[in-house]
Amino acid sequence: MWKKLFTAALSGAFILNFAQQGNREKLSAYLDSLAVRHKAVGSYALATGNEPDFVKVTGFADAEKHQKANMNTQYRIGSVSKIFTAVLVMKAVEEKKLSLDTKLSDFYPAIENSPKITVAQLMQHRTGIHNLTDEKEYWEYHQNPKTENELVSIIQKYKSDFSPGEKHAYSNSNYILLGYILEKVYKKSYAELLQDKIAKPLKLSLTKVGGKIDPAKNQAHAYYYKNGVYEKNPETDISIPIGAGNIISTPTELLKFVIALENGKIISQKSLAAMKDFKDNYGFGLAKVPFIDRYGYGHSGRIEEFRSVLFYFPESKAGVSFITNQSDYDVNQISINMLKTAMNMDFKMPDFKEKTVDLALLKKYEGTYKAPGFPLDIKIFEENGKLMAQATGQTAFPLEVVSDSEFKFDPAGIKMKFNPDKNTIDFNQGSMALVFAKQ
Repeated sequence: MWKKLFTAALSGAFILNFAQQGNREKLSAYLDSLAVRHKAVGSYALATGNEPDFVKVTGFADAEKHQKANMNTQYRIGSVSKIFTAVLVMKAVEEKKLSLDTKLSDFYPAIENSPKITVAQLMQHRTGIHNLTDEKEYWEYHQNPKTENELVSIIQKYKSDFSPGEKHAYSNSNYILLGYILEKVYKKSYAELLQDKIAKPLKLSLTKVGGKIDPAKNQAHAYYYKNGVYEKNPETDISIPIGAGNIISTPTELLKFVIALENGKIISQKSLAAMKDFKDNYGFGLAKVPFIDRYGYGHSGRIEEFRSVLFYFPESKAGVSFITNQSDYDVNQISINMLKTAMNMDFKMPDFKEKTVDLALLKKYEGTYKAPGFPLDIKIFEENGKLMAQATGQTAFPLEVVSDSEFKFDPAGIKMKFNPDKNTIDFNQGSMALVFAKQ
């Protein structure tokens, strides 16, 4: 009897492991298919249990020099940096350098409503402080270094969007301010704090504050793919997104970080519970992440053409992380397929057959479009049989055909419906819905 039970259990484990291996081979093929079609290239990792156990890398660190990326290539992680900043703030709270009720006016009294804004509200994006990256002028200075005084002056000149605590509205300005507050209370640079409090204790040798991208140090540039060529995306000066998006890392190290966070190896479980106190699905530097019948937490990010994800599901002990440095694809779909793989579920391989629209119809859509109250114009033009869109001060991106009048750009979640009889575009991105009129 015992022999039969043991044999059955062993057989069940073998079937599970075989299925898991098959799913991972399918995921590897899926990521290869994205790369060969120039849909997405980058670095990808899964974790089951307490360790990363799948790594896949495609594409280049430096496309011009044909320098391939590898598992140790560092990428800019964008807003995934906000998790690190929130963890550093919770460390400061544990070490009595700050409290969650500390007021912004203790540091920046000239910012509107600062006596009413708390550190907790900064971390949860409930301040009403305007997001400086939403403004057209941001694209005029983002490649140039900025001092603390210069950035704070930019932030404080904007009128508040709402009263503190009234609602949640994502603003990079909140985390830029938190980065500077951490430097003030510790009298150390943000880069030093990241190393001292997180990277060194966890032996994360590839996680640090970035600088000018240097492929000679195995750091990846960001690209967009255009006319059969990888074109380098201009760099944001890393002084600007301090606390909000200034870190470079790898997916494997990001997973090690979030697993250590979950297991109480950086901050206490009490502090982590506070970070997971979600309001409007956002905690302290953490977003609540739904997946089928489960919930996890983490963050996504974008800076230039880098797109990043770090999600962890404690009940399943499953984590996914990836950073792409070129993408013309819905990164949310990559997340879904990776999560399914991590949880031993199958996923459907995409159909990459491309729809087309008559060239004469595309030409009718060309022009510059404006929406009342929106700071950026959108230029629409045809190029090599494809419809392209370009917002003021930004790089052009290709629109994928949905129908003769409907197009989308999955990497940014953009959908456009053209109304040639009215010379308008119905524009949707997330919860934002606007009507742009041709000028």
